[in-house]
Amino acid sequence: MPVTDIHSDPEALTMTIVADFNAAPERVWNVFTDPRQLERFWGPPGWPATFTRFDFAPGGLAQYHMTGPDGETSYGRWEFLTIDEPRSFEVLDGFADENGDLNGDIPTMRMVFAFEPTATGTRMDGVTHFASVEALEQAVGMGMVEGITQAMGQLDIVLQQLRDYAAGKGTQVEVLDDQRVRITRLIEGPRELVWRAHQEPELIKRWMLGPDGWAMTVCEVDPAVGGAYRYWWEPAEGTKGEAFGFDGTTLLSDAPRRAVTTEHMTGTDYPSTTNDLQLYEEDGATLITLLITYPDAATRDLVLATGMADGMEISYQRLERELLPA
Repeated sequence: MPVTDIHSDPEALTMTIVADFNAAPERVWNVFTDPRQLERFWGPPGWPATFTRFDFAPGGLAQYHMTGPDGETSYGRWEFLTIDEPRSFEVLDGFADENGDLNGDIPTMRMVFAFEPTATGTRMDGVTHFASVEALEQAVGMGMVEGITQAMGQLDIVLQQLRDYAAGKGTQVEVLDDQRVRITRLIEGPRELVWRAHQEPELIKRWMLGPDGWAMTVCEVDPAVGGAYRYWWEPAEGTKGEAFGFDGTTLLSDAPRRAVTTEHMTGTDYPSTTNDLQLYEEDGATLITLLITYPDAATRDLVLATGMADGMEISYQRLERELLPA
């Protein structure tokens, strides 16, 4: 986790975040000032950012929105005040409406990002200045500390080349908190095909099978928002296990980048999970990121103990073998 310290100073009306990165200052500077890289981490898991404007010059504006798993949207904007490349830049940060106009109900904040070299890479000091103690307390109450920590926790992926970060590591599982688990897997193939492999029944039935000896006998998918899906697996003769399935609804679809669905075990009263699938392509390889939200820690641990990750890895290997060109 890059964040090493976050502390507030009510007398100075500031909040300071310190983060250390194993990358040169110029590389860290680039990910904070290139909107396509910035939007890969500016927003906590489950709320990715999309920058629609980025005029990186004093007096220029950046406009963005973050989209939650249910499709809800939060808008924000930066006004660039000073830029001292590659050492620091300063912005006036505020919540906005869909047109980019500031929300007058929430005070703006002045944020200063400073980068300095260290023996192992780069240290970032991010200082946010508030207009009043009430504004500082409001930001803390809205989850600013947790949001920044989680957002910065995604930077390790962005700073490295995709293959350096994930190639050959198989299916990786990271427990984020009591309810959320992040699963990543690099697929050596284009994002468009990986997206289709998750959306089109004739492709899904060829790879989403888990261990050998199982067949998907039902695969019905309506990928539109509000549409339903249903999967059903049955064991082949001689394979141990009982038939089972999942059903759910599509909450969000942004082809070919993101799909959010609910998932419920068919025929049971088990609570549903929310599965947030995101795809990112770099140099012909696609990183699958699946953020699963469970109702509680007990359910999370129960599911992980079933060997879910092992079954997913077998399926991903089959996806590469069956659907991707040699």
